[in-house]
Amino acid sequence: MKDNSITNNHLLSKEKPRKGCIDIWNAYMTKESCYSYPSDIPFCPCTAKEPPIQLISYSNAKTLYNKKMKDDDKNFFYDAYIHFYIDDQKFDGKRSSIWLYPDKALKIIKHFAGIITPDFSTYADFPDPIKRYNTFRMRSFGKYIGDNNIPVINNVRWGTIDTWDYCFDGIPENSIVAIGTVASNLMSYISRHVFEEGFFKMIELIKPRVIIIYGSCNYPFFDKIKSHGIEIISFPSETSIYYAGRKRNE
Repeated sequence: MKDNSITNNHLLSKEKPRKGCIDIWNAYMTKESCYSYPSDIPFCPCTAKEPPIQLISYSNAKTLYNKKMKDDDKNFFYDAYIHFYIDDQKFDGKRSSIWLYPDKALKIIKHFAGIITPDFSTYADFPDPIKRYNTFRMRSFGKYIGDNNIPVINNVRWGTIDTWDYCFDGIPENSIVAIGTVASNLMSYISRHVFEEGFFKMIELIKPRVIIIYGSCNYPFFDKIKSHGIEIISFPSETSIYYAGRKRNE
C-alpha cells in the first residue's frame, strides 16, 4: 500500500480565507487528514469495531427516517449499516446528493449503526479524472462521517489495472472492508477476470481481516482467500431477495 502517512494540506490553506469565500469543495471533510502519495487520496480510518449484522440501502434508510420523523420518533435507532450500492442518482442527484448536502445526510445516518462508504461510480468508460474524483469522494465522505463518531467501513471499488495506482489508497491495512458485486457484471468472463485480478490486488495491498460482500459471492476466487484466514460475510442484494420471494410464491 502506498504511504498514507504523508500529510498534504494543499486543499486546506493555512492562510485566513478571504471574506465571503465559501468552501464549495468540502475541503473541511479532510481536515487534518493524511494523503497518499502521489495520488492525494485522503486516508479514511475504519472506525467499525465489528462487522454489521445487517445492511440497509441509503434510499431505504432515508424512507425510514422520514417516516420516523413524521411519527415524531426523533430518537429512533436502527441496527444496520447504510450502504450505497444503489444507482448514483439515489444518493448523488441534484436534490439527493450526500456530497452537496452532507449535513442532511448526517441527520439520517446518525440514526443507524454505521455506514459503508459511498459507492460513487467508477465505470471503466468514465474519464480517468472522474474515476479519481469519485474515489477521492468515497474516502472524504467516510472520514467526515467517522469524525462525527459514527462507525465507518471502507467500500473498495477498482477497475482495470490503470486504476490500481489510486483505487486502493486511503484504506487502512488489516481492517474491515466492503465490496459490491451487483454492478460488476460478473456473468461476463472479461468483467469477472478484471474483477478477480483487482480483488487479489486488494488482498495484497490492504490485507483485510474481514470482507463484507454485497451481492453474490458464489465465485471460486472468493473461496481461495478463506484459507488465508480472511473472513467473508455476504449479504444478498435487495434484487435477489425480491426475486427469491417471487419464486417462493409461484
